[in-house]
Amino acid sequence: MRKLQAEIQGRRTEAAVYAVLSQGGAAAATMTPVDTSTLINSHFVEIKADGNKVTGRNGYTARYAAAVHDAPGTLKGQPRTDFGRTGNQSEYGPMRPVAFGGGTGVGDYWDPNAEPQFLTKGFDQIAADVPRILRNAYRAFDRRS
Repeated sequence: MRKLQAEIQGRRTEAAVYAVLSQGGAAAATMTPVDTSTLINSHFVEIKADGNKVTGRNGYTARYAAAVHDAPGTLKGQPRTDFGRTGNQSEYGPMRPVAFGGGTGVGDYWDPNAEPQFLTKGFDQIAADVPRILRNAYRAFDRRS
């Protein structure tokens, strides 16, 4: 019995937590904004086992990920306008014009399926399925053993 309990608390539970995280991450990926693919390619899943507790994290390592996740999405579908350049005069004399930034002039902001709060919404989509995902993960582990 102790051996079974240790196994359930260990590899089986880690596999079950991973199953939930991967399903939630997959749902989130369909709503993640994609421009250069840096954000979507920075996705990670982390599982930690500490004694008889297993925790998991799902996220993105791109440094701007939190800002995009929390963005209101008000520019969704609008063209990426080129904002132009600064003037070439200052009170100190001529200067080199510099691009304002923020607009590439190519494509639209966000993509058609992108959603603000994409990671949260991805896990909200699978919340009702979590018991089934866990059950299937534990059963699949039993079949492999």
